[in-house]
Amino acid sequence: MAVNNGEPGSAERQSGFTRRGFISAGATTATLPLIAGRALAGTPAQRAEAPDGDGKMNVTLRVNGQDQRLGLDSRTSLLDALRDHIGVTGTKKGCDHGQCGACTVLMDGKRVLSCMTLAVMAQGQDITTIEGLARPDGELHPMQQAFIDNDAFQCGYCTPGQILSAIGCVNEGHAGSDAEIREYMSGNLCRCAAYPNIVAAVQQAKTEMKEA
Repeated sequence: MAVNNGEPGSAERQSGFTRRGFISAGATTATLPLIAGRALAGTPAQRAEAPDGDGKMNVTLRVNGQDQRLGLDSRTSLLDALRDHIGVTGTKKGCDHGQCGACTVLMDGKRVLSCMTLAVMAQGQDITTIEGLARPDGELHPMQQAFIDNDAFQCGYCTPGQILSAIGCVNEGHAGSDAEIREYMSGNLCRCAAYPNIVAAVQQAKTEMKEA
């Protein structure tokens, strides 16, 4: 997801997809229960257990290295599962329509919009939120430190999603230049317009991430 160059109509990408694609995906909301049902027929590692007596599915999510067993409605988004059922509130709810990027998390190292991802479809994958980036001894991830060093935030509401998206951007190999960073971070909106500092933070952190 990503940083916006501030120009109306600029291309906005999220993990290789345009933001327009994510908006279009919103039109398929009515089919989400059907998609969730298909999780029942997945591989053993991904399969959600059949609904229990109250109509909820037993879902196990691996979040920041810890397994979380939950009873969820099949339509529950990953974002709501994280915030409301696990208590991992660093992942922010912005638009809830896949347009702002505030809810970005990493799933098996790839950035996803958690508001547009069903929790039942996230089984068997490693989910990383902002809370899972720092080392056990408290040392910050290079991207977190770079955001601090470059004052790459103001109100801070979008910052967790920006940082996770920036890590994904670097890992995907899309941080070769300022222009490329702006393009591949354009799905993450910053209402405070800290975009130049966000680009600087990504440039600082990418070298340290490669050396780690």
